Amino acid sequence: MSKRSRDRILSRLRSAGNQVSSPAAEASGPPFEKLGRNEKIDKLKGLMEAVRTEVHVVEAQNWIEPLKDILAKREIKTLLYAPQTNIGDTLQKHWPGESENEGLPELITYDGHIENFKDQLFHTDAAITATLGGIAETGALILWPDEKEPRLMSLVPPIHIAVLDADKIFNTFSEALQTQKWSRKIPTNAVLISGPSKTADIELILAFGVHGPKELIVLILS
Repeated sequence: MSKRSRDRILSRLRSAGNQVSSPAAEASGPPFEKLGRNEKIDKLKGLMEAVRTEVHVVEAQNWIEPLKDILAKREIKTLLYAPQTNIGDTLQKHWPGESENEGLPELITYDGHIENFKDQLFHTDAAITATLGGIAETGALILWPDEKEPRLMSLVPPIHIAVLDADKIFNTFSEALQTQKWSRKIPTNAVLISGPSKTADIELILAFGVHGPKELIVLILS
């Protein structure tokens, strides 16, 4: 390469390096119409039921009675719950004693370290957990497991019952992130679920409960 050609190339490189590119425009999400409270409930319910989730819209002040009916019809024997939560506190206050059980399941308290609870966990019929919110756009629940209510509670028992506050149903996932200020407290384990565990083999035969609960039951507290 001649000196003249080399100088020409270096000159072009220097000129390119001095150019300031304009900042890229901030990406915007796909358009989604903002829904009202009841519309969000209906949207979430419809999408979740389409993938075999059982959804019940119940009164926020009296959700225990519908829960009892659901459990009694299924003849569930044991129900796992986390005592140090609002759901656990409500169950303890309103659950009948053994003499008044009326065919309801025995409440199993999750306490202690998960390593010491595995045997009992894998022999429990159902578990009930809280949710952080719901997403109307995709028909999904947001779970935020922690040491009080670990992920295995919603993953291992064959029936998972999730309790959702209707006022925490968001239009989109982006809206949930912004409203709940996830940037200030990013969780180590956030989970989005829309229905019971399902998978299909090479022959396209759909099977439920292979990698998680066979049934997902959602109580929307309205």
